[in-house]
Amino acid sequence: MEIVRLADARPYIAPKHYDMRSLRLQGFEASGADFAWTGLSYFLPGGGAEMDAGPLGKIYVVLEGAVTIELGSGEVHVLKALDSCFIPGGEARAVRNYGNTVAAMLVVMPYPEKSA
Repeated sequence: MEIVRLADARPYIAPKHYDMRSLRLQGFEASGADFAWTGLSYFLPGGGAEMDAGPLGKIYVVLEGAVTIELGSGEVHVLKALDSCFIPGGEARAVRNYGNTVAAMLVVMPYPEKSA
């Protein structure tokens, strides 16, 4: 078993995100997790992620506050504490914290496929 204490979690840069800070909780350099990695994202008021469609599916779990997820189709959903969603690979989404408090969200994603 590998434990990563929040105090020891290292920050990482999430492309196309703004006014957001992220910590790696599992996987990559944080642990030997071999099927997925987990990050903790703190979105400041007004912070978010630009509309983008990555190749891999992702799971979001809101821990505190609320985030608005807008899909490329125009659908808009507000996730509050302990709400979660799965976004399949290739589906465009934008994330935004429209509130006045920090929103915390857990992100779970598989590793990118290695090229041969």
